[in-house]
Amino acid sequence: MKKSYLILHIAVILAGFTGIFGKLISLNEGLLTWYRVFFSVIWLLLIIKIYKVNTSLALREKFDIGKIGMLITIHWVFFYGSIKYSNISIGVVCYSLTSFFTAVFEPLINGKKFVFTELLLSALTLFGIALIFHFDAAYQLGITLGVISSAFAALYTIYNERLVRTYDSKLINYYQMIGGTIGLGLLMPLYLYYFPAETLIPGISDTLYLLLLSLFCTVILYILFAESLKRISAFTVNLSFNLEPIYAIVIAFLFFDEGRQVNASFYIGLAFVAASVIFQTLISQKKNRLHQPGAGH
Repeated sequence: MKKSYLILHIAVILAGFTGIFGKLISLNEGLLTWYRVFFSVIWLLLIIKIYKVNTSLALREKFDIGKIGMLITIHWVFFYGSIKYSNISIGVVCYSLTSFFTAVFEPLINGKKFVFTELLLSALTLFGIALIFHFDAAYQLGITLGVISSAFAALYTIYNERLVRTYDSKLINYYQMIGGTIGLGLLMPLYLYYFPAETLIPGISDTLYLLLLSLFCTVILYILFAESLKRISAFTVNLSFNLEPIYAIVIAFLFFDEGRQVNASFYIGLAFVAASVIFQTLISQKKNRLHQPGAGH
């Protein structure tokens, strides 16, 4: 179990750089996401060949995995839209709402009872976000896109939790990125009609950033993400990703000079977000000890 939490935390650190790349890459959010999933397919194909992963699945299975990939792809479009219409800090902190949506969606989708502690811990996160930003009117569009983004991230995690019980994490990621590439590619003409782009082909610096983003913050991150879901619940995984904003905001303040005055409410807000993660981790570990053979009643 300790190894699973270590894997999860490495994934969270990598996720902290996702928003940074979104700011560095000049492409709009739709094109950025499409190139991200496209390059991820190439990286994953190489990894699958190196590790000799068997990719022979029934067409129905490939489709079922691929369509879940569209959830994470849509999440990224809204996530990068949130960053580009506001800033890195808004986008990554709104992502913390993923645990709230997971606490609400998971019981509805899986037919479980609502868990009071999960709702309470999610409320801590909501309170922390409110303290950090006070929902500044200047960032309303960015916040709205960020909220929608976190809802799709929650749906992705819930459905992905089912897949990791059956399939290799590299195989899941491979077919999900193919699904995202094809799905978003089919929607791209309509998207570009309403949101025209100055250029469709990334420049040298954008290509380099996209290659790094797709390898470290997509392929490696989501393989680690899938591995952690084998031992840790979807809610706990999403709640742990609430630590991502702490890493991303520190980097944004250091290198992007977003001009945000870090005051007492900022630190208190982040403390509430971090506290919710710590409490949930402790609760999850206690539950796992109780469910071990010989433990509990």
